[in-house]
Amino acid sequence: MSDRPVEGPLRAEDEVVQICRDLIRFDTSNFGDAAGPGERAAAEYTAGLLEEVGLAAEIFESAPGRASVVARLEGTDPSASALVVHGHLDVVPAQKEDWSVDPFAAELKDGLIWGRGAVDMKDMDAMVLSVVRELQRTGTRPRRDLVIAMFADEEAGGTYGARWAVDHRPELFDGAKEAISEVGGFSAEIGGQRTYLLQTAEKGLSWLRLTASGRAGHGSQTNTDNAVTRLARAVSRIGDYEWPIELTDTTRRFLDGVTELTGIEFDQENPEILLKELGTLARFVGATLQNTSNPTVLKAGYKDNVIPGHAEARVDVRTLPGQDELVLEKIRELAGDGVDLAYVHHDVSLETPFEGSLVEAMVGALEAEDPGAKVLPYTLSGGTDNKSLSRLGITGYGFAPLQLPSDLDFTGMFHGVDERVPAASLEFGARVLRRLLTTY
Repeated sequence: MSDRPVEGPLRAEDEVVQICRDLIRFDTSNFGDAAGPGERAAAEYTAGLLEEVGLAAEIFESAPGRASVVARLEGTDPSASALVVHGHLDVVPAQKEDWSVDPFAAELKDGLIWGRGAVDMKDMDAMVLSVVRELQRTGTRPRRDLVIAMFADEEAGGTYGARWAVDHRPELFDGAKEAISEVGGFSAEIGGQRTYLLQTAEKGLSWLRLTASGRAGHGSQTNTDNAVTRLARAVSRIGDYEWPIELTDTTRRFLDGVTELTGIEFDQENPEILLKELGTLARFVGATLQNTSNPTVLKAGYKDNVIPGHAEARVDVRTLPGQDELVLEKIRELAGDGVDLAYVHHDVSLETPFEGSLVEAMVGALEAEDPGAKVLPYTLSGGTDNKSLSRLGITGYGFAPLQLPSDLDFTGMFHGVDERVPAASLEFGARVLRRLLTTY
């Protein structure tokens, strides 16, 4: 945290670390089945921070405990479109015994904040809240309306959060054309150059249920119509399939930028040559070069000597922009006869050009705080609540600005053990975000 004495109104960077730690201490674990404690307590804390500085905040629930918060900060130019600045309050579960610290204690040690959500995404939530609080305290009005949203349920696809808000409360986003949220704007060292990755695309998401049917019977009998065997073969074919490398416009532009920084051309036949120049970032980027289909869950049977009539698997499929139907057709082919496919959850892929006034403003805000830095667009292999907002015609970007140490495996922290983020990175991000929101 900053050692600078506070003079006058509290600045965003003076309280961003404390807000982040406070948020982490709310266990908002999302198991995907409403088994967790829900987001209500964190939502009330969030609304309280906004109301404390005079900004009206609305808490709404899609189901008991599944609470989201939305507030609107009025701008000076009614003709300008509104900007949605959004985060999510839920986190993936954390097994305490796997961590070296209590995942919900928000310890501050060695200059880092430790805890579930430190990276995904209570760090960005804290930056947004601290900046908005400063704007309110100082009477600083942005040019355009800012719709501040903290959603529930992002980690399970947003059914009880952003998607519910879009379906049931679309008026909250009236006048909005663009949005910023998580997983972009963070730094990585590429070719010895600090480079910020601005997310302008994200893969589509399909969680599929595969169900195989067969003839139930005694486990001692010969059975040529075994549902478990049929499902196992389908899962093996899907999991082993090597999807071809296909570069989207965003990924091609990112790789061209890496080539400029490293002098190494991308070889589609051997992508590892260039990817290894990215260090730990290679896993993050490597998943955006192709579609993926990973079996994740298997369910079959109830007794050792009973052949079940049905067997079920789940597959996590991530699709490149524009390829949803082609991928699903291939998955059906790989599954084969006797295996039915159904969506458990489906959401669109997104891609927008690395250009326009908002992109220029985000790049400019980073360059102002870190002169000489490079900024490149990239594709996210996961998904964000921008998918839900896109149904209202809102174009979303990933921009949670963080200047990070080159030796920190930041991307490996997402959903990982001992998740942590440098306090100084949050202070940097608050300055960048303030600059963006007061100039765009």
